[in-house]
Amino acid sequence: MEYVEALKDKHYIHAMKEYLHKHSLRDNLFFVMGINMGLRVSELLQLKVQDVVEGEESIKEFYSGNDDYSPSIYINNQVRAALTSYLQTVEMEPHDYLFKSKKCALPITRQQAYRIINHAAKEVGVPGKVGTHTLRKTFGYHAYHSGVAISILQKHFHHTTPSETLRYLGIKKAENTLVKIDVNL
Repeated sequence: MEYVEALKDKHYIHAMKEYLHKHSLRDNLFFVMGINMGLRVSELLQLKVQDVVEGEESIKEFYSGNDDYSPSIYINNQVRAALTSYLQTVEMEPHDYLFKSKKCALPITRQQAYRIINHAAKEVGVPGKVGTHTLRKTFGYHAYHSGVAISILQKHFHHTTPSETLRYLGIKKAENTLVKIDVNL
């Protein structure tokens, strides 16, 4: 497996979202969920409509993994918007895979997911190696720089030490991250 890094420059994130949105709402949703929820590609591909939607069209506030070890993950506004756009354009049942293949009822393959993300990255000029794991690392990198405690990210990624998580995200310990703790009571 090739080593990939997070998309640290938000310009490339926006460019990829724009590119994918023009070409496929399904692929755009895959990218948006990956960078906003930090799920593994295997977890993303196994998502079913009922995992994120309740009732007729109400998007859940949290996604809860299928095991006792995974924490519930907030479905933010970016994911909500991408989900809404996608679900308005397709006919899907609650038990359908969210990232259903165009050829069958199964989800797209890991290889297809890689091709989608890698191709979009090349089209918008992202330097370096990009793959599906880039999405998870991008989530962690930007969460950390937004003030999320390394201990929370460590738990999310199932790492044993904070230094393992920092290394995984490509963050040097000496990096000084300014965090606004703005309680504003």
